[in-house]
Amino acid sequence: MTRIMAIVEREMRKFFRSPALMLSAMILPLVQLIILGNAFGGKIRNARIGVVDHDQKYEARRVHEAFDAIAVNIRTFTAVPYADQDEAVQDARKGKLAGVVIIPHQFSRRVLAGDAPQLGLVVDNSDQFLSNSVEAEMQSVVDALNSPQIAPQVPQKIALETVELYPYIEYMKFLLAGATTLAMFVSVMIGGGMLYIDDKARGVHEGYLVTPITKLELVMGLNLAGAIKAMMAGIVLIVLGSLMAGLGTFFHPLVALELLMMLAVTAVAFNGMMFLMMVRIDDPLVPRAMFGVLNTLLYFPSGAIYPISAFPPWLRAIATVDPFTYAVDGLQSLLLKSGGFASIRLDLLILLLFGAGTLLIATPLFKRTL
Repeated sequence: MTRIMAIVEREMRKFFRSPALMLSAMILPLVQLIILGNAFGGKIRNARIGVVDHDQKYEARRVHEAFDAIAVNIRTFTAVPYADQDEAVQDARKGKLAGVVIIPHQFSRRVLAGDAPQLGLVVDNSDQFLSNSVEAEMQSVVDALNSPQIAPQVPQKIALETVELYPYIEYMKFLLAGATTLAMFVSVMIGGGMLYIDDKARGVHEGYLVTPITKLELVMGLNLAGAIKAMMAGIVLIVLGSLMAGLGTFFHPLVALELLMMLAVTAVAFNGMMFLMMVRIDDPLVPRAMFGVLNTLLYFPSGAIYPISAFPPWLRAIATVDPFTYAVDGLQSLLLKSGGFASIRLDLLILLLFGAGTLLIATPLFKRTL
């Protein structure tokens, strides 16, 4: 252990002499957390919907009142009156409107007569997220208009009561686990893989060859130092991200301990993976060329940005063998669901086995020679 700790001490001294290295490992995940967390996943607000009323009678006024209620309360869209239907549709084509609602002639008469009344909705579906939100809100308006104004004493239809397990989770909170995992990966890539190859290229590695340090001690020392750096990056991201996103789970002592366990095994898994990739590489340009590919291949299929259940089968297969997947799942379970140790046992086990397996494979491949 003395020899291993000597390697760790050297690596950490070198690390703290370059604080820019730590910042560079965290700045990309922080920027992604702030930008993506506020740009994606939010609810549509204040979209403009044109309303062409050809009826102008009682039931049409009920539609206008429903639109006014939406504009005042949930603010999904605001209604803009139009006299000319063609003008409204043209404005939707130009991007001035998200859609156009058309109340046809004889609408009120058809409603009162039960003669299949219809409302028209023209949507700009070039933006699927916006159009789906408008369609869903319009369907809720139609459902409300169809419900009887005086509810029967005995319910005549099956009703669905929805209960959400957790309060509304903003996208920034959802993204925090992925940003933390990415920060740890960047730290391992820059502060572990690239530094190791640079040391070999500069001849620093040759200094180990004149010492009695064994191959196993050298591998363990380098990986322990890398794991400590990755944990530091993960802790900083979780603390800063929790403060920015308004998450208080990290500040509960038991949850903090479980998060530290999750960060530790994630750091071991990432370092083992990176060391296995770099153990026989000598060219310092190779890890820099691999960074973008690895980032895309490991980060995006992990469920950090979008649910894995929506992936095609081949991408789900990649997610199954991706260590990012289990790191993101474990961190989300603790940060968002407060699931406790039971919810992360499988993630901890898989990451621990993955890290130990990659280190066992990398150790015999490591050359203690020039």
